[in-house]
Amino acid sequence: MKIIDWKVLKEMVPYSRQHIARLEAADKFPRRVRLGQCRVGWLLEEVEGWLQEKLDQR
Repeated sequence: MKIIDWKVLKEMVPYSRQHIARLEAADKFPRRVRLGQCRVGWLLEEVEGWLQEKLDQR
């Protein structure tokens, strides 16, 4: 299990922070993991799975 930060996520998914937050709120994107008071991350496996779903849909 690997947790990625915003920089890595931004390279994988070209969406703004606001759009990612909207997708998370709508349960259409993997939810972030709170790592500390001012730090969040995403599970790499979940983000890769979300990307694979998008590829499978096209």
